[in-house]
Amino acid sequence: MNKSDRRAFIAQSAGALAGMALLPDITFAVPVRHGAARKIAIVGTGRQGRAIIDELRKLDAVEVAAVCDIVPARLKAGAERAPGAEAFADYQQLLAKRTDVAAIVVATPTHLHKDIALVALNAQKHVYCEAPLAASSADCKAITDAVAAADKALVFQVGMYDRANPIYQRARLLARSDSLRDVVSVYAQSHHKTTWRVPGPDTLNWRLDPAVSIGLAGEEGTHQFDVATWLRNKYPVRISGAGAIRLHDDGRRMADTISVRLFWDDGVVMDYQATLANSYGGTYEVVNGTNGSLRLAGTHGWMFKEADAATQGWEVYATRQQFFNEEGIVLIADATKLAAQGRLKEGGGLEHPPLYYSVAAFVNSILDAAPIVCTASEGARAATIGMLANQAVLAGGTVDVPPLV
Repeated sequence: MNKSDRRAFIAQSAGALAGMALLPDITFAVPVRHGAARKIAIVGTGRQGRAIIDELRKLDAVEVAAVCDIVPARLKAGAERAPGAEAFADYQQLLAKRTDVAAIVVATPTHLHKDIALVALNAQKHVYCEAPLAASSADCKAITDAVAAADKALVFQVGMYDRANPIYQRARLLARSDSLRDVVSVYAQSHHKTTWRVPGPDTLNWRLDPAVSIGLAGEEGTHQFDVATWLRNKYPVRISGAGAIRLHDDGRRMADTISVRLFWDDGVVMDYQATLANSYGGTYEVVNGTNGSLRLAGTHGWMFKEADAATQGWEVYATRQQFFNEEGIVLIADATKLAAQGRLKEGGGLEHPPLYYSVAAFVNSILDAAPIVCTASEGARAATIGMLANQAVLAGGTVDVPPLV
């Protein structure tokens, strides 16, 4: 072996070691088509419904065959995103006519999920239900009861998309290993400068209606609280909260800025901030442990080691990025595959938005019986934490978390 070949071999070996750095590797499986594409219908073609259409259209294994929305402008926009899809203003008419549809995506306002999900299950359809699962405990129970009574071949997945995210799955392995060791604290935030108010009838502004909305804590916080409980495999025992209107003094009664604290029985505390009045820092989660910290931000993730943590050989070769005066080891999805292709340095982020991996996981569960990344029961527990956090914010106090089943 000459010097040039040896250098190439060493470089490839270093890449392979970096790929093995966070073993076992998390490899995303693109859904494989079996025969004709499975037909899927989207109920609710607002912003999230249209985003789901965009991600489903990347998958050869499925076809968006029908779209549904009660708002004509949104229905038109949804149909334009899915060429060839039949448009309906009523989901029951959709189900009655399009018996060829195998699965229903429920992407309506949260408080409307239950009725659509139950009708879809009764029609023997697989269901992908956006998160939060529901806006009340009664609706959560109705959905989980219906799923429990449904045909076991039916797939019901809740759209807790972080659970399907390859980077977050890798972080979960680290959170349960000596790389992080004992969790010390958790911090998360969702900062956006936006209004939540949209032009049109009051029904379109359901997020601002206290009668049906579970507020920032429920709509945004549910996802980020779930990151902490999923990584730790442990639910908090009490939640405190406070909120205020800091920017949007437009007659609304829902806080545009909130602070929430989740308390676990082992002394760990999660501090959470969400606002519609400031965009600094965006959305991310940080889990601090005695051996290191994880910073997760949707399409990217990093691990920061403590100075006194034991060094492992692979760290010499791992891809790194600088954060102010801290150096983070990049959490890379499909690291081993990228290393084999000599593309490891390109793999610092996800190839697709996190939503893609969630809907693709749903399709994999339908086609190949892959494990459901978030079941109805898991989604109900996540929604319950979000609802309790909203209650704490509204009361400006503390609520206890009952045993979650």
